[in-house]
Amino acid sequence: MSVLTIEVRTLAETLDDVAQAMENLAPSEPRVSFETPELLWKVMTAKRWEILKVMSGAGPLALREVARRLDRDVKSVHADTHALLNAGVIDRCAEGFIFPYDAVHVDFLLKAG
Repeated sequence: MSVLTIEVRTLAETLDDVAQAMENLAPSEPRVSFETPELLWKVMTAKRWEILKVMSGAGPLALREVARRLDRDVKSVHADTHALLNAGVIDRCAEGFIFPYDAVHVDFLLKAG
């Protein structure tokens, strides 16, 4: 099963992991990082989670097909898919858009201060 991890961590932490993976020549697990929990929730809205649910394991989907499966209008799905695309969560392909994972794991620690 292919899993995307969405996490909250600083840019410095993310770059440290990339540098270590390059040193060890080890492939890293697929991750998308957000600097703050607020940014995570700004990008990953409830409607966008629904898009990921529909796209998980589905292969490439045209924008109109995503909208049809969600019973939403194309214009709003267009805005949401482009927000996910800009955040690096989904990819564009010849057939439309693809979320090449079967599942999403969200990982972050909320602490005081």
